[in-house]
Amino acid sequence: MFLVEENVFHGMPPDCGGETGTATQINEIGGQATRWEEAMSIESILRRKGTDVTTIAPEASIKRAADWLRAKNIGALVVTSGNEVLGLISEREIVHAFSRYGETAGSMPVKEIMQYGVTTVSPDESVNRVMNLMTHHRVRHVPVLRGGELAGIVSIGDVVKLRLEDLELEANVLRDVYNAGR
Repeated sequence: MFLVEENVFHGMPPDCGGETGTATQINEIGGQATRWEEAMSIESILRRKGTDVTTIAPEASIKRAADWLRAKNIGALVVTSGNEVLGLISEREIVHAFSRYGETAGSMPVKEIMQYGVTTVSPDESVNRVMNLMTHHRVRHVPVLRGGELAGIVSIGDVVKLRLEDLELEANVLRDVYNAGR
């Protein structure tokens, strides 16, 4: 059973369309997912940013990984072998490698410095859960798997952006409720 509330407020969530108007929010009852929760899922981030993921083979050089990061203006690459996710290589690992091994790091294979056993999430995970995972594991990038297949990647920046939009919406709703009660 669902309760449906019609709320009129300023600053609609992007998926509802428009800047002002009426949004239908279905509240959670009996474990049913809500539209609001769906808007706060990893899937909603992927719908906004896209599902393109830049991957690299474990045998590729660190220099090649750095070139890809610069060319794509991204912070991490997913290391794959076929369709299997093996890990991640980010700017952080590359900087550490050059600091530790000097100029020879550029010719080393990615598999020598990449993060193995990375935390992954599914598209239906909540943004709050993923934010907690990223904080707990101290990671800035999390591959998204759908049915074991790579479906996207989410960065801490993506999560923070959605959370800030959510807080702005909440502030607008509270302001509108306050002004309506005056």
